[in-house]
Amino acid sequence: MEKDAKDQAVIEVLIERFDKQRLPRLLAIKENVDQGETLSDFDIEFLEQSFKDARQNEAYLQAADDDLKELILKVISLYKDITDKALENERKGEDPSNKFL
Repeated sequence: MEKDAKDQAVIEVLIERFDKQRLPRLLAIKENVDQGETLSDFDIEFLEQSFKDARQNEAYLQAADDDLKELILKVISLYKDITDKALENERKGEDPSNKFL
């Protein structure tokens, strides 16, 4: 199989895995943190593994077309939104003034 065709096949598998596995879990985590929850150990492990996988597949992501790169930037933004909100929730939980609210 030609390198470009192989790369395209890998990209397609990565997109399918993201669509069917990662995105639904990310949206569920986002919904939880938007409701004031903190990240569970399972959520943190999931996010860490997702980042690790992204680093391992970085060459494929860099070779992506512009539409896919735009999608990748939106996903990165989603990860940032989740972690920012989770940190905010964590800090609220530690604030002694919030214990009676």
